[in-house]
Amino acid sequence: MPAVRLAPVPVLSLVLAGVVALASGPASAQPANGAKPGAAKPATARPAAARPGAKTPATVADPAYAAYQIGHYKTALDLAIERANAKDDPVSMVLAAELLSQGYGVRQDAAAAHKWYEAAAAKGNGDALFTLGSVLMDGQAVTSRDQAVDYFRRSAEAGNMRAAYNLGLIYLQGEVAPKEPAIAAEWFQRAADRDQPDALYALATLYRDGNGVARDPIESARLLQRASLLGNAVATTELAILVFNGNGLPKDEARAAGMFREAALAGNAIAQNRYARILSAGRGAPKDLVAAAAWHLNAKAQKLDDPVLDKMVAELTPEQRAQAEARVKSWTPNIPTTLPY
Repeated sequence: MPAVRLAPVPVLSLVLAGVVALASGPASAQPANGAKPGAAKPATARPAAARPGAKTPATVADPAYAAYQIGHYKTALDLAIERANAKDDPVSMVLAAELLSQGYGVRQDAAAAHKWYEAAAAKGNGDALFTLGSVLMDGQAVTSRDQAVDYFRRSAEAGNMRAAYNLGLIYLQGEVAPKEPAIAAEWFQRAADRDQPDALYALATLYRDGNGVARDPIESARLLQRASLLGNAVATTELAILVFNGNGLPKDEARAAGMFREAALAGNAIAQNRYARILSAGRGAPKDLVAAAAWHLNAKAQKLDDPVLDKMVAELTPEQRAQAEARVKSWTPNIPTTLPY
C-alpha cells in the first residue's frame, strides 16, 4: 500500500455576500454543512444574548429571558417590550427585536424588529450594532457597506467578538475596506483572545502562511487545537492533517483518524473524505471499505469529489455498495450513536 499523505485544507475562502442572516430565519455562526469545504464564513446576525439556553446575568435575572428559554415567546415579547419602555433597557430591546424578526410565537414583523435594533444600537448594544451591520453588508450600495464596517467596529468595541471576526474577514479580503492582512490579524486576535472559534481558525491560517503576521507553525497549531476544542470542524480537520502527516506535531495516525471522524460527524465534507481514505487504507483505523464508501458518498452529497475514492467505490461489490448507500441514508450529523462505523 503506497504511503498516504493528506493535502492541506484550502486556505480561507471569503465570501462577504454571505454575511447576513436575514431577519426572516434563524442563523448560525458556524459554517453550514453544505458550505464550500474549508471556507471561512462571516459570523451571522443572530444576537448571542437571544440564543435559547444562553446563561448570562441578564437571562437569569430577567423574566422575559426566562420565558424565552422555556418557549413562552409571546410572554417573553410582552415582558421585553414592557421592560424596554419602562427601563430603556437595550438588552430587552434586542430580545424584542429577535422575537419579532424571527416570528417566534408572534407574527413576524421585520420593520418593528428593525426599530428595536436601532433603539438598542443607539445605546451602544453590541448585538444590535452587529445585526444592523450585517443587514447593511448585504446591501449593494458602497455607502451601506462602509456604514456596515462602522457598525461592526462599534459592535466589536462593545464586546461582540463575532463583529471582530467579521472585521478580520473584511480587511483580509479587501473588497469593502482596504486589504490589510496585518489589521485583519489584529481583529482576529481580539476575537481569538475571547475564544471565538472561527477567529481562532482564521488566525491559525494567517500564522501558518505568514500572512499579516510572522510565520509561526507552532502558534498556528496551538490556535488550531483551541479552535478544534471549541467545536470548529474545519480546524479539527486541518489539525488532523497535521497530526496524520507529523507536520509540526507528533505523528499519530490513530489520533488523526479519531479527529477526522469527529469532524466528519459534524458534517465537514473534507473530513468525511479524509476519514474515508483512512478507512480505505487501514491507516490509523481498521480497514473498512463499506464504511469508507459511506463517508465518501456523504461528502459527494455535499458536492465534494475525490477521484481516488470514486474508484474505490466503483470497485465495490453490488452488496458492499448497497450496504454503503444504506448507511448514507441513516447518517445524521453530530449524533454518533446512529452510526455503526
